[in-house]
Formats: sequence, structure tokens, C-alpha cells
Amino acid sequence: MEDNIHTQGPAVKVSIFMSVCSVHVNRIPLSGRLVSQTYSPGTFFNASLDKASEDNERNALVLETAEGKVALVQIAGLIARRIVSWVQEGEELERGQRFGLIRFGSRVDVYLPPDSEIMVVVGQKVSAGWSPLWRPGKAG
Repeated sequence: MEDNIHTQGPAVKVSIFMSVCSVHVNRIPLSGRLVSQTYSPGTFFNASLDKASEDNERNALVLETAEGKVALVQIAGLIARRIVSWVQEGEELERGQRFGLIRFGSRVDVYLPPDSEIMVVVGQKVSAGWSPLWRPGKAG
């Protein structure tokens, strides 16, 4: 658990690393309204490194959902040099909807409500639209 600048409070972070062989299309994990989207230029360290979350080129989306705020941060990696977003602030987004992509070797950090039950483990391979990452906790 860590305080997150995007959700402005405590959040559980799940990082999904994508190698150059992965599909880099990103999907919405939970239906909600996109309340903000912030692009930040940066460096291009290997996306598997912790410092990539703060130093690399990234695009942060914050969703207002029935379970609370959820943030998705697209992070460009060592080879990736382009983040693409297909959504705009104010849009209502549906769970599973494609919202963007990152060109090659990249990562997405998902910040979830603090009482979330995480359903993945470190090193697990996940597939967008198929692998559940979490479910709401007792308060959700």
C-alpha cells in the first residue's frame, strides 16, 4: 500500500510489465468516468525497474468508479518510445474497453482502492480482458 498522487490517497499498486513480445494494447479494468489524463515526458529506462514509474515517459489516467478512484499509468520502456491514448477526459469508459497502447517493452501501473483483494501474484502472466487483477474489498 502506498500513497498515490493520481488517486490522492492510499492505493494498492499492481504493475504489469510487457516485454517486446507482448501485446501492448491496454484495457480499462473497471467501468467509470475518466476524470483526468496527464501526459509526462521522461526518460526511457527499462520498464521493469521501479524508477520507471517516476522517471520514464508516462500517461496517467484517473477513473471515478463505483468502488472509488482507480489510476492507470502507461509507462514507456527502454525500447518503447511512444504512448498512444484513444480516450479523453469526461468519457464514460467500460470495463474491458481498449484505451490505448504503448509501442514495445513497456508497463502499466494500476492503482486500486486500498481495500482491494489482489488476485494476481508476482511473476504471473496476465492477459488483458481475461485475467482478473483484483476484486473490491469489504467496503466495495
